[in-house]
Amino acid sequence: MAALTTRQKLEILADAAKYDASCASSGTAKRDSASGRKGGIGSTEGMGICHAYAPDGRCISLLKILLTNSCIFDCHYCINRRSSDVRRARFTVREVVDLTISFYRRNYIEGLFLSSGIIRSSDYTMEQMVAVARSLREEHDFRGYIHLKTIPDADPELAHQAGLYADRLSINVELPTEQGLRTLAPEKDRRQIETAMAGMRSAIEDGSDASRRYAHAPRFAPAGQSTQMIVGADQADDRAIIRRASSLYSRHKLRRVYYSAFSPIPSPSSILPLKRPPLMREHRLYQSDWMMRFYGYSAVELESATDPQTGCLPLDIDPKLAWALRHREAFPVDVNRAPREALLRVPGLGVKAVDRIIASRRHRRLRLDDVARLTQSIAKLRPFLVAADWRPVQLADRIDLRPQLPPADAQYELFR
Repeated sequence: MAALTTRQKLEILADAAKYDASCASSGTAKRDSASGRKGGIGSTEGMGICHAYAPDGRCISLLKILLTNSCIFDCHYCINRRSSDVRRARFTVREVVDLTISFYRRNYIEGLFLSSGIIRSSDYTMEQMVAVARSLREEHDFRGYIHLKTIPDADPELAHQAGLYADRLSINVELPTEQGLRTLAPEKDRRQIETAMAGMRSAIEDGSDASRRYAHAPRFAPAGQSTQMIVGADQADDRAIIRRASSLYSRHKLRRVYYSAFSPIPSPSSILPLKRPPLMREHRLYQSDWMMRFYGYSAVELESATDPQTGCLPLDIDPKLAWALRHREAFPVDVNRAPREALLRVPGLGVKAVDRIIASRRHRRLRLDDVARLTQSIAKLRPFLVAADWRPVQLADRIDLRPQLPPADAQYELFR
C-alpha cells in the first residue's frame, strides 16, 4: 500500500474525529505567549477546523484529529472498529506536533483536541498521546489549549502525566446503561471506566489543592474532566440518560457531559438501529443538562418532565416548559417577591434575565412590560408569573394551557 501524505492522513483522521462531541475549551487557566519567560507561542484566549464555544460566547478554534483510526476494539457503534471497512491512517507524534504548530502560526487554531483508536495496547496508545502534549509544552512552549482523550484501562501513571500537560482530560462512558455497554462494546468495562474517572477526580482535586498552597506547584488538568454518551444506539430512554448524567456530575465532579446522537455508519452491525434518533432529542438532553447545572433541577424532577409511556423528553416543547406544565401548583410566580430559585423555574426566563429582575426590583415594582424587555417571548411567560399590573387568572386555571402557548421553533433537517 502506498504511503499516505500528511495531507491525506489529515483528511482521514480529521473526518474520523467528527463523531466526538466533547471538544469545548472552557474553564482552563488563562495563558498567552507574553507570560512565558522566553516568549512561547499560543494562547487559550481570544477569537481564532473545529469551533468550540466558551460560556462567555468566545469562539475557540481547535485542531480536532485522531492519532489513528485503527483500533484493536470492535465496538458495534464505532466507525473505526476493528471489523469496519474504512481507510486507515496513523500520525506519528512528530506529525501531530508539526501540524499543531503550523496551523497555529497561520492563525487557523488556538488549541488541539486529540483522541485515538487503540493500537498495540492501551498503554502504548496513551504513551503516544502524552508524547504529543509533552513535546508541544516542553519543546515548543505551546501555551494554547490541549484536550486529550484518555484511555480507562491504560496505566494510571500515564493518565497522570497527561494531566500535567493537558488542560482538559476526558474518558467516554460511551453508553448510559451497563446493559448497553455489554451489548455494543463488550470489550469495555463500566467499572474500569468509573474507576479511571474517580482516579482522575482525585488527581484534579489534589492538583487544585497544591496550587492553592504552593505558588509553583504544577497544574493538573485545570479545565477538569468531561465525558460523552451516545444517544439512540441502545434502548436507553431519556430518564436513564438523565439519571446517569446526574450521577456522573455528583460522583466525579465533571465539567461537562456531552451527548452525541447515534449516526448510522457504513457496514453497520445488525444489532444497531436502522435509523438515527431525531437531532432534537440530543438538543433536549442538552437543555435538561443545562437545567441540572445552572437552574437547580434534580434528576428526579427532570424525569417527571418525560413522557410516561416512552420515558423520553417531549420534542415539541423544551424540558423546562414540560416540567412547568406538569407542576402547575408551583405557578404563577410573583416577579416582585419570589426568590431566585422560583424565578429560575419560570419557562422563558434565563439566568441573566432572573438576575436582572432581582436587581431591578430593588428600585421599583416590575410590570409585565418590564419583564418583556428581558426575554424573547412574553407570551410564553404570561401564564406562569404575576407582575404589578398582571395576574393570569384565566390562563392559570386553564386545563388546556399547552395549546395556548406559542408554538416551538421547528428544527429542519440538513440532509434527508
